[in-house]
Amino acid sequence: MTTTLAPTLTPRLRLTLVLLLAAQFMLAVDFSILNVALPVIGRGLGFPLAGLQWIGTSFALCAAGFTLLFGRVADLFGRRRLFLGGLAVLAVASLAGGLATSPGVLLTARVLQGLATAAVTPAGLSLMTTSFPEGPLREKALGLNGALMSAGFTTGALLGGVLTDLLSWRWAFFVNVPVALAVLLLAPTVVAESRPVDRPALDLPGALTVTLGLLALVLGLTQAGEHGWTSPYALFSLAAGAVLLFAFHAVERRAAAPLVPLGVLRKPTVAWGNVVGLLAFLTETSLVFLLTLYLQNVLGFSPLAAGLAFGVLGAGTVVGGSAAPRVIGRLGTRRTLTVGGLVQAVSTAALLGLGEGNGSLALLLTATFTGGVGNMLVIVGFMVTATSGLADREQGLATGLATMTQQIGITMGAPIMSAIATAAMPATTTMGDLTGLRTAITVNAALVLLGVLAGRRAARRPWRAPAGDLAGA
Repeated sequence: MTTTLAPTLTPRLRLTLVLLLAAQFMLAVDFSILNVALPVIGRGLGFPLAGLQWIGTSFALCAAGFTLLFGRVADLFGRRRLFLGGLAVLAVASLAGGLATSPGVLLTARVLQGLATAAVTPAGLSLMTTSFPEGPLREKALGLNGALMSAGFTTGALLGGVLTDLLSWRWAFFVNVPVALAVLLLAPTVVAESRPVDRPALDLPGALTVTLGLLALVLGLTQAGEHGWTSPYALFSLAAGAVLLFAFHAVERRAAAPLVPLGVLRKPTVAWGNVVGLLAFLTETSLVFLLTLYLQNVLGFSPLAAGLAFGVLGAGTVVGGSAAPRVIGRLGTRRTLTVGGLVQAVSTAALLGLGEGNGSLALLLTATFTGGVGNMLVIVGFMVTATSGLADREQGLATGLATMTQQIGITMGAPIMSAIATAAMPATTTMGDLTGLRTAITVNAALVLLGVLAGRRAARRPWRAPAGDLAGA
C-alpha cells in the first residue's frame, strides 16, 4: 500500500511566494493610496479642480486597458522578464511622481505606474500559477494573494492619509521604490523563468482592438461617474468601446494565432468564472465607496477616521483569504462560491439598517467584517476556477483575463453605484442622503446574488483538493 504525501512548500517556493505577494500587495495599495491626498496634491502642484480626477483616471485607464495584452505578452516572451521589467518601470515612475513639480510630470508618472501594473499583475499571477501545481498549493498561494490584494486596497486609503498627514503626499509615491528594488534584487535568483517552447507571432490586430476597446470602455465609465450617464462623452466612449470589442471578437475568429483563443473563452470556468470575479470586485469596492459617503457625509467622520473604520473590512478579507483554501478543499469551488456569495449578500443587505446616529457603527463594522470574509471566499474561488484546467502556456492569458476583470470591476463599481444613489435621491439633497445610499446598497446586494448564480455555472464540475491538511502545505 502506498501513501501519497500532501505537497509541501520548499524554502525556495516560500521565498518565491513572498516576493510575488509583496509585489501584488504593493500594486493593490497603489489603487487607493492617492485618493485622500488628491486635494493636497492639487494645491501643491497647481492642478485645476476638474483635472484632479485624471490622477486616478490615467492610472486606471492603463492598468485596465493594457492588462490583457501584457498577459499574453508574458506568455510569449517570458513571465519573469515582463514581471521584472514592469517592476523597474514602477520604481522609476514612483520616484518621478514623488519628485514631480508640475501636473504634466505627475500624470506621466501615473500613466507609467498604470502600465507597470498592467504588466506586473498578470505576469506575477501567472508565475504563481505555474510555480505552484494545481491543487492545494496553488489554492493556498491564490488565497494569500487575494487576501493581500483586498487588504492592500484598504491599506492604501489608510496609508495615504497617514503619509500625507505626517510626512507629505510625495511619500505615497516614494513608498513603492524600496519594495520594488528589493523584489528586483532577489527575484532573478529565486523565481524561475516561465514561457512556452514554441512562440507564435503576436496578434497585433487583436491587441490593438482589445486595448483600444478597453481604454474606451474604462474612460466611458469614469466619465459617467464624473458627469452622469447621459454625458455625451461617456456615451460616445462606451459606444466606441463596444464597437471595438465587437471588432476584436471578429478579428479573433479569423486570426491564425489569436491573442485570446475563442476556445478558451468558451470554457465555462473561464467565461463564467470571470463574470463571478467582475461582480465580486465591483460590489465590494463600490460598497467601500458608498460607506465612505455614509461615514463622512452622514456620521461626520474625517477621511482618516473613515479609513480606520475600514480596517475591520481589511481584517475580514485577510481571514477570508486565509480560510479559503481550507473551505475549497472541503466543499469544492462551486459550494465555496455559493457560501461566500451568500455571506456577502446577507452582510450587504444588513447595512440597510444603518441610521443617522453613531449607534449604527457597530452594525457597519460587523457587516463589513463578515462581508469581507464572504467576498474573499468568492474572489479566491474565482481565481482558482478561472485558472484551472488550462495548460501552462495559457496561464498568462488566463491570469490576464482575471486581472482585467479585477481592474474593470474596481473601476466601474463606484460610477455605477454613484449614479444609482444619485438617481434615487430627491433633487435638493446631497450624497449624504440615506435614501439614495440604501437604494444603491440594495442593488449591490442583488448583484452579489447574481454572482452566486454565475458561480454555480462556472463550477458545475467542482475541482476538489486531495485529502490532506492544507495548513501544512
